Amino acid sequence: MSKEIRITIADDHPIFRQGLRQMLEADPAFVVVGESDNGADALQEAKRLKPDLALLDVSMPGIDGLEIARICQREKLGFDIVLLTMHRDETIFNAAIDLGVKGYVLKESAATDIIRALRAAAAGNHFVSSELTEFMLGRQDSARKLRESVPGIGALTRAERRVLRLIASDRTTKEIADDLDLSPRTIDSHRSNICAKLGLSGSHSLLKFAFENRSHL
Repeated sequence: MSKEIRITIADDHPIFRQGLRQMLEADPAFVVVGESDNGADALQEAKRLKPDLALLDVSMPGIDGLEIARICQREKLGFDIVLLTMHRDETIFNAAIDLGVKGYVLKESAATDIIRALRAAAAGNHFVSSELTEFMLGRQDSARKLRESVPGIGALTRAERRVLRLIASDRTTKEIADDLDLSPRTIDSHRSNICAKLGLSGSHSLLKFAFENRSHL
């Protein structure tokens, strides 16, 4: 990688945060441009400093890492996120992946995984600690079962699938149109086509389907 990767760090444990900073500063590929001990400050730092990546603890006082990822997705803030966690929780994992985070790393594996996760994220790829592979495989298996039980999923175009994922993230028609730089009328047309292919009747049914299956779309 030719240019330095600018990173902000947020973790409410000072010793762990200091260790992360030292690890990153020892690698010439990275430069730490900001550091926070809570979610609110981390969000403001990232908005102000516009890093390439934000390395965030999932559990922080105030705004947690998941909420920052949610805000980042909604406001299109322009930086990617790698999350750190102490917990092997499949629900939290799925929520993070649904929000588009680039990396998900267990703190117990940080010494070996952080650099790899950040390099992967900077290259536009995803990284998950090997201890959580079963969660990723579970998502893939659920997606396969969904395709088998709802064959119409396979008939969706790439654009329709993107719209369906945005519906699953609770976007309105106008918000989806703004995200995709399309007209609301075009989004309504996509909604109608999705309902027809999935055998759904009405916007409420589409919203319910999207919410229930958002981890498998």
